[in-house]
Amino acid sequence: MADSELEEIRRARLAQLQQGGPRGGPSQDGGQEEQRKQAESDRRASILSQILEPAAADRLGRIRLVKESRANDIESRLIMLAQSGQLRQKVSEDQLKELLNAVAENQRKEEEEHKIVITRRKGGWDDDDDLLDL
Repeated sequence: MADSELEEIRRARLAQLQQGGPRGGPSQDGGQEEQRKQAESDRRASILSQILEPAAADRLGRIRLVKESRANDIESRLIMLAQSGQLRQKVSEDQLKELLNAVAENQRKEEEEHKIVITRRKGGWDDDDDLLDL
């Protein structure tokens, strides 16, 4: 192929991408956002495959099926631990269970801190008292 043919193909492809792609899909900005999300997802998956044993990765996948927000939270914590150098070896399934229990306990404590308790006074007015005044 000649250089002019390659340049023509590049220009045509660039024009096609700027108009929303061959399928009339999202605009270039939407496509870039989608590509960025896909790249982030791939990066997270790569890191997790390096720090999780297969059994732990399988358990995390099952957790994702049930509650995706919890799986994302656990993944973020694991990635943060790995990036800070606090993980010395691959995370086993038992270690993942311990992390899940710690997160669940922490969430319970937070919920208890924000719990509103209503106590009713004894000997106050009652609905039955209104009937006696007739």
